[in-house]
Amino acid sequence: MLEVKNLTVKFGNLTAAKDISFSVKEKQWLMVVGPNGSGKSTIVNAISQCVPYSGKVYFEGTDVSGLKPSQLAKNIGVLSQNHFISYGFSVEEVVSLGRYAYSRGIFSSGNEDSEKIDMALKITGMESFRRQSILTLSGGELQRAFLAQVFAQDPKLLILDEPTNHLDLVYQKQIFELIANWIKEGNRAVISVVHDLSLAMAYGTHALLLDKGTVVSSGKTNDVLTAENLKTVYAMDVYGWMQSLLAQWKL
Repeated sequence: MLEVKNLTVKFGNLTAAKDISFSVKEKQWLMVVGPNGSGKSTIVNAISQCVPYSGKVYFEGTDVSGLKPSQLAKNIGVLSQNHFISYGFSVEEVVSLGRYAYSRGIFSSGNEDSEKIDMALKITGMESFRRQSILTLSGGELQRAFLAQVFAQDPKLLILDEPTNHLDLVYQKQIFELIANWIKEGNRAVISVVHDLSLAMAYGTHALLLDKGTVVSSGKTNDVLTAENLKTVYAMDVYGWMQSLLAQWKL
């Protein structure tokens, strides 16, 4: 589905990502992990065409740099960790923006658009908030509203940049479970930037471990997030630390 070849991103004299190569196939959930400053967000920003880069990014064999924004939006959806809201649109109006690439106007009214919007509100549990102002939502509700927008967009590839950062545990679980169910339907795949290695282990089928803008390891999650690899990257015994935390919950 997605193939990244020799991706390099530079900001002035700083090389944020160097010679990154990996692929994502249908039904795979790739977790992009690594310490702060390892290039995680830079890579997903490059894939979504938000920052300039050298190298190639192919989606289903097509170089994404040559796609029109509407074509890109029909195939790749992006959910960020922060949403700066200054308008009083209703939840339904915000979700309907996910259909913009398919329509001529800002707010869609076609049958297929309405069906996609209704389904997105339903599966995210936001039906009862349909008429409510986006400005009145809690952090977890707001993130679910924007997840519904991406679901309404109906992409094949979903890119998530720290989707549950700053959210309570209940909302973290809700978001990841919703995405886990979404990926089961159709020809879909997910790329997630995460800091929480427990979430990466629990939900990721594959992982990309980064350090200082380079790939340390990539492949199946259990093969990548090994005790040795994590100790090399984080300069600590991650496995021992996680096990000591778990021990606090044993009766």
